[in-house]
Amino acid sequence: MLLRIILSEDDIRKVTIDNLPETVENFHILLKTKLGLEGDLVVQYQDPEFDNELCNLSSISELPKEKATLKVYTKTFTTYNTDSTLDTASLSSTLEEGSSGGQTRQLPQPFVIPAFSFDVELKLKQGNEAYHKDGSLLDISKDMKSDILEKLAEAMYVHNPYPTRDEYDCVAQALINKHPCLKEPGSVNGWYCWKFSLKFKMGNFRQRLRVAGCPELKVNTRTSSQTGSKKLKRAKKSEVNFLPGFPEGKTQHDLDIERSVLVSEMKKRKVDWRQIDEMMFNTFSLRRKEIVEDEPLVAQVKERWPALFSERQVEAEFARLTSVDLKGSLFAGLDQYLERFLELYKTKSGIAGLTRLIKCLDDDSSTQRKRTVLLLGLPHFLKEDPSHIFKTVEPTDIEDTFTKGMKVGIVTVKGEDIIDVLVVLEEAVVLSNLRDVPSAISMLMGLLFALNIDYPKELKYTFEIIQKVLMNIGGRQCSSLVHGLRNRLLRKTI
Repeated sequence: MLLRIILSEDDIRKVTIDNLPETVENFHILLKTKLGLEGDLVVQYQDPEFDNELCNLSSISELPKEKATLKVYTKTFTTYNTDSTLDTASLSSTLEEGSSGGQTRQLPQPFVIPAFSFDVELKLKQGNEAYHKDGSLLDISKDMKSDILEKLAEAMYVHNPYPTRDEYDCVAQALINKHPCLKEPGSVNGWYCWKFSLKFKMGNFRQRLRVAGCPELKVNTRTSSQTGSKKLKRAKKSEVNFLPGFPEGKTQHDLDIERSVLVSEMKKRKVDWRQIDEMMFNTFSLRRKEIVEDEPLVAQVKERWPALFSERQVEAEFARLTSVDLKGSLFAGLDQYLERFLELYKTKSGIAGLTRLIKCLDDDSSTQRKRTVLLLGLPHFLKEDPSHIFKTVEPTDIEDTFTKGMKVGIVTVKGEDIIDVLVVLEEAVVLSNLRDVPSAISMLMGLLFALNIDYPKELKYTFEIIQKVLMNIGGRQCSSLVHGLRNRLLRKTI
């Protein structure tokens, strides 16, 4: 069944469901898995009997047979307190709202300056009026500056706990644009010192949350026995739900018991996938804790979380992490840039690998073949070594032989025709029976996100383009090479 799901005015998604659940409750669980939502849902559908006006869904039989438009939202929302106390519960709730709305770990541009306390707003209003009248600047007290920085730090944390240098610049500039009376008389741009004050305040803000027990920040706490530099564990791929806390009322022991039940269920001859979906959703926070904090090998994760290594759960885990549909986002990006990429490939006639791939389209110019050529051609086009990710073998080849030395990759098993496509991680096949290269790439991306594995350095541009251009995840922060390529793709002529 094809669903058009409205989450907000600017977040409307297309989702395909193969087997519709029999009950509304199970349908809610499926939607939460597909969309990366948490909490109790309210689902409304367009009822043709009332000129497509929205009605609450109370029975699966009310849905049209082939396709439907739904509006989905959670029942309760928690917002920030307006006082200066630290409310970690409201911060967590605001983050969850952000993730369900399809945000990424980037500050919005332009950045919206939050409202400050009543007395600060009153002083700023008077200061701005004086600035516009005669250019005079506001002389602010230490307490007033601290209040302003505190609110800015809270607003930034919602989008990214670890802002980049450019994001600090963006916020400081937005502050001066909205309140020009706060300009610094000795600064060239008027906000230089505000930026550094904000970085210092953000560090204090993170420390307070770390002490309060915020999992995403607590994971980076140093102990007295640790020496030297420590790798910062944070969202690097624009994940919006990188390291969530345990569900309310649940302990690590409770979740580990449910994990054990999940492992037992996966050993059955006939697996109850609906039960697996629910248990994987419930244990998401425990799984992220283990993967982020302990950094286990892929084989160890597979032993403890076997359900994660199925297409169904790779898609669900990716949605929980990013609030983005895995296959939908990749395939939509492939189709959007398909012709532009192929035109670019044709201009690189000196690259033998690209020329061979383009000639493949002479026999089969279907959309599926073009998608495959685009993906296989990326490393060639970017002057990276494709052998680090793509390999073709024969059905008689031994698995241990062709996976040796392959940390991340896609293996195509080919006789006269393609027999199978495999995903390889850490020299082992982790997914098989995939239909084609585009599907395998989507599964590989999903697993790299789910297992918190860094992209191979030898293919950093290939994976950056797949994530930030084709899937449009974290696209506002990209390298100059990828930024330039995207501009070329968006031009009318190449």
